[in-house]
Amino acid sequence: MLDFLRRIASLCRKELLAIFKDPANRVILIVPSLVESFLFGYAATYDLTNVPYALLDQSGGIHAAELVARLDGSGVFHRAATLRTQKEIADVIDAGKALVVVQIGQRFEQQLNEGGMAPVQLILDARNSNTAGSAAAYIGGIIEGYNATLQSGAAPPLPQITVESRAWYNPNLETRWNLLPGLIASLSMIQTLMLSALSVARERENGTFDQLLVTPFSPMEVMIGKAIPSIMIGLTQSTIVMMVALFWFRIPMAGSLVTLYTGLTLFTVASVGLGLSISAVSANMQQAMLYTFMLIMPLILLSGLATPVRNMPEFLQIATLINPLRFAIDLVQRVYLEGVGLLTVIHDLIPLLIISAITLPLAAWLFRHRLL
Repeated sequence: MLDFLRRIASLCRKELLAIFKDPANRVILIVPSLVESFLFGYAATYDLTNVPYALLDQSGGIHAAELVARLDGSGVFHRAATLRTQKEIADVIDAGKALVVVQIGQRFEQQLNEGGMAPVQLILDARNSNTAGSAAAYIGGIIEGYNATLQSGAAPPLPQITVESRAWYNPNLETRWNLLPGLIASLSMIQTLMLSALSVARERENGTFDQLLVTPFSPMEVMIGKAIPSIMIGLTQSTIVMMVALFWFRIPMAGSLVTLYTGLTLFTVASVGLGLSISAVSANMQQAMLYTFMLIMPLILLSGLATPVRNMPEFLQIATLINPLRFAIDLVQRVYLEGVGLLTVIHDLIPLLIISAITLPLAAWLFRHRLL
């Protein structure tokens, strides 16, 4: 047993030296995680801050002007165009000049003065459905506020329904609170998958693979020796992203580090198993990179990071069950934001354990198969 551990330690040392000996590798392993964390934290956001809209005011009355003034003064909407006819609506939407067109009808003022319902039509550019839906909800809130102002002067007061909102786990409704914890898993997976996929392929291309075969190491020991450094680097990259979220963006962590790293370790092992499987079937580094890039995009798209899994077609929801990133993102977000324990995320830990138990033996089998 002691000899086995010594052989594994020597292989890990050799693998780490091979990785960090190249200055380019040292930069690639650290800088992308930092840069992508800042980019996603600042740029990849669904929060409404600058929404162009077009106005078609066919009323021209005082109430319409007051409503439009509230819209312009919100700090979120800016008027990109003032339309005169309905024919101009299609032009501004098709050209992408406005996300929303607000149309106020000719009888708007008269309907309000008579105490009736005065409709305001919103035409949305649904090509950007998330932002358009959020913008429509925001405008609805402005209109509700204006309704409350009108009703406050009514005698007797009109019956009102008030809505009180409270956001759990993200009180300011900032997108980065949801996005950055998910990146703790997804960004590290990209680097870990690439690193492990190039592991054996790099040996073949550099001509050192045959030298490795004549050593007293068994194929299983070689695979373990290549897996452990990749797992260590993957966890280090997850830690880098977590530190950026925690100390730079001030997103407080509610859960336990033990629970978080238990899930991250299982996830990283599963990712390394996938990468080593790719490396075992790749004849050179170019093939390994190609296979990795082909795999990364579906894994990210089917992870639930950008769009909820429940909104996907049913056959794609079934396909996500073999995606370790789906369970890792759910686990990290729940532990980081909600502060749940191990028992609560057991439904994520078990699939990660199963995937790990499949990918690593698969990589070992493929490795042995290529030796025959």
